[in-house]
Amino acid sequence: MKRFPLLFGLIVVLAMLFSACAPAATPGVAPATPAPAATSAPTAAPSAAPPAASGNMNLILATTTSTQDSGLLDVLIPLFEQQTGYTVKTVAVGTGAALQMGQQGNADVLLVHAPSSEATYMAGGYGKDRFLVMHNDFIIIGPSSDPAKIKGDTDAVDAFKKIAAAGATFISRGDQSGTNTKELALWKSAGVDPSGTKPSWYVSTGQGMGATLTIASQKAAYTLSDRATYLAYQANIQLDILVEKDNSLLNVYHVITVNPDKWPKVNYTGALVFAKWIVSPAVQDVIGKFGVDKYGQQLFVPDAGKSDSDLGL
Repeated sequence: MKRFPLLFGLIVVLAMLFSACAPAATPGVAPATPAPAATSAPTAAPSAAPPAASGNMNLILATTTSTQDSGLLDVLIPLFEQQTGYTVKTVAVGTGAALQMGQQGNADVLLVHAPSSEATYMAGGYGKDRFLVMHNDFIIIGPSSDPAKIKGDTDAVDAFKKIAAAGATFISRGDQSGTNTKELALWKSAGVDPSGTKPSWYVSTGQGMGATLTIASQKAAYTLSDRATYLAYQANIQLDILVEKDNSLLNVYHVITVNPDKWPKVNYTGALVFAKWIVSPAVQDVIGKFGVDKYGQQLFVPDAGKSDSDLGL
C-alpha cells in the first residue's frame, strides 16, 4: 500500500519533466509576429515623396485686361484646357500688376505687353523664359467733335501736344498697365507731364481698358486704347479712331514663365507647357484669325518665331 503513493508521485514528476522539455509553441511564435509590419515599411516611402511637377494641373495666368476685354482669352483658355487637361485661373490686370504678381511668385505664367518693363523684370531674374507671341497697335480715339483737331494726324506725339494745348479732356488708365506705360511715354516725348502736374483736363481712372473706354465715351474725351479692345467695345461707345498707324503705336505681347529658381512652388512645368502652346503654329493661326469674322479684320498679328528687332523693339 505504501508503494502506490510512491509510484503516483513518480508519475507526476515524470509528467512535469516531459512538459518542460516540450517545444514552447506560443513563446516561440510571438517574436515572429512583427515581421509583416517590417516588410510593409518600405512601401510607404515612395508615397511620402513630393509629387512630380507635372502632376500639378492647375495654372495661374496673370495677363492684361486687353486680352480679356477683347475676347481673345475666351477663345484661347478653353482650347488650352481642352487640349492639355490643365485648369487655368486667369487674373486680368494691367501689365504692371501682372509683372508684380510674377515678381512675388503669385502667378505661374504671364501674358503682357510692356517690353521695357518686361526687360527690367527679366534682368531681375524673375522670369525664366520669354517668347514673342503677337502684336496689334494702339490708337488715339476721341469724340467726333475732335476739339483738339487731331483727326488724320500720323504723328502720335504731335497729337498729344495738340490735346494738351487745347486743354481737351483726356482719360488715362493710370494703372501702370502696358497701355498706361505707352501713354506716359508719348506724353514724355511730347514734353508734357500731366500725370505729375495733374491739370484739370487729365483724368486718371485706375481701371482697365474697357472701363476707361466707357468713361471716355461718357465724358466725350480722348484716350489711348489698344485696337482690339476698342473694336470689341465700339458698338457701345461714342468714340472715333482719330490717330493710328504710327510706328510708335506698336503694341507687342510676350509670354513669360515665372522663374522657379526664385519661387520653387510655382508650376513651372505647366507654365512652360502654356508658353510653348501659345507660340505653336496651330494656336498662332487661331490668334491670326481671331476677330476677322466679327470685325472684318484681325485683332492680333501672330509673331512667334520672330525677334524683337523684327518688330523694331
